Amino acid sequence: MAAEQDPEALEALAAARPLLTDLYQATMALGYWRAGRAREQAEFELFFRGCPFGGAFALAAGLRDCVRFLRAFRLRDADVQFLASVLPPDTDPAFFEYLRAVDCSDVTVPLLQVGGPLLVVQLLETPLLCLVSYASLIATNAARLRLIAGPKKRLLEMGLRRAQGPDGGLTASTYSYLGGFDGSSNVLAGQLRGVPVAGTLAHSFITSFLGTEVPPDPMLAPAAGQGPRVDLAARVEAWLDRVCAHLGRGVQEPHRGERAAFVAYALAFPRAFQGLLDTYSVQRSGLPNFLAVALALGELGYRAVGVRLDSGDLLQQAQEIRRVFRTISGQFQMPWLESISIAVSNNIGEEELARLAQEGSEVNVIGIGTSVVTCPRQPSLGCVYKLVSVGGQPRMKLTEDPEKQTLPGSKAAFRLLRADGSPLLDVLQLAEEQPPQAGRELRVWPRGAQEAWTVKPARVEPLLRLWVQRGQLCEPLPSLAESRAFAQLSLSHLSPDHKRLEQPAPYPVALSDKLRALVASLLAGGSS
Repeated sequence: MAAEQDPEALEALAAARPLLTDLYQATMALGYWRAGRAREQAEFELFFRGCPFGGAFALAAGLRDCVRFLRAFRLRDADVQFLASVLPPDTDPAFFEYLRAVDCSDVTVPLLQVGGPLLVVQLLETPLLCLVSYASLIATNAARLRLIAGPKKRLLEMGLRRAQGPDGGLTASTYSYLGGFDGSSNVLAGQLRGVPVAGTLAHSFITSFLGTEVPPDPMLAPAAGQGPRVDLAARVEAWLDRVCAHLGRGVQEPHRGERAAFVAYALAFPRAFQGLLDTYSVQRSGLPNFLAVALALGELGYRAVGVRLDSGDLLQQAQEIRRVFRTISGQFQMPWLESISIAVSNNIGEEELARLAQEGSEVNVIGIGTSVVTCPRQPSLGCVYKLVSVGGQPRMKLTEDPEKQTLPGSKAAFRLLRADGSPLLDVLQLAEEQPPQAGRELRVWPRGAQEAWTVKPARVEPLLRLWVQRGQLCEPLPSLAESRAFAQLSLSHLSPDHKRLEQPAPYPVALSDKLRALVASLLAGGSS
């Protein structure tokens, strides 16, 4: 029998390792070391240039993964030996000895800012981009799908089999939950990350039954625990006659094997029975078979939890099934039946989701796989990691493309809020400047604007928090559930114009006077 393992330890096995990086990080590290600059203090910023999917917002995700990576960062002997095999053979052996002692004990990490020895913070570029980019893309994609579905529909992520490998699958399950999904089919995400898991049965379970199988124990006790046990399969056959008569169908139409599969599943899960209706025919087989089993369970005091559809016109079928539930509920005095859950799946994207979420839809649960884990509208967030300061002096990338210019210097970021809690704008300023004050006017320069704005925030929230300093965690990390709640609260404060998924109003980001002046000075000088 395998020993029980700690979930944190299990997750660490799959965590990013120092060599999950691009080779040029190692070649630059050698260059810094050779130039005597390895321990020169530097600061990088991790950011993206545009909100994904043409929207006006993004959810930043991956903090826990980044912190875990930084705290465990250490090059093992095997790592150093491999680097020695891919770097020039005449590389000074002293460089590899230096690498063996490298860790992140001198690294400081406010969210999306990384400061510390130049060589070390350069080595962190690719792993941190890898950990943040996909997580943030998935969380933002999930948030878009949640906005389309509205607050009342239950969304389940079920894309593990479509994900880009095991790590991609775990990341997608984790951060789709943060973005607003209610759970996942991914059991490992439940074990390692605490994501609520859900799942019932597939078509293979149903097609494996022919109807000739005899359950080893077909007897089921009443839900209350008192009274004689009943042969469930026999009661299902009796109920099938009544159901088919009510539906105007022949008792031979429903598939025997499907019914046997439903009985087997109901015996295993009498308090959580759910039927997958479309293996053969929803109306001729799946629905009457489900009703026969559900009513037999109801006779014993159990309540089926719902049905699932995986093909056809999901919206129309859900409406037809709900009508049948209502009539059967009244006919056989089972009032709970009319409101049981109808779940749907089948390659659901944004357009179909909007259709299923419309007013009057009878769909309660929507399972989404490919569209959430592969982000087909935009498969990459495009995060970048840029040097902004070395030795306390600002650094700026000028470039031939103005869109790729960076903002120089060590910075602070603040969200300015209106009295009702809605965001007014975000402001970036140099870290040395005094923070904005609530109730006081502030002159700022929105990106792309030719004139300054004067704003007077009712509240001011700092956007950067210090998480790691000298290798130590500065405060406990929020749980995934806490991060999810915070993300949903933040989204609720966005204006309708910013929540629009097509051509939303751009969310304003502004620079302080001093930061704008620094940018202008460096642009005029032609270099930093």
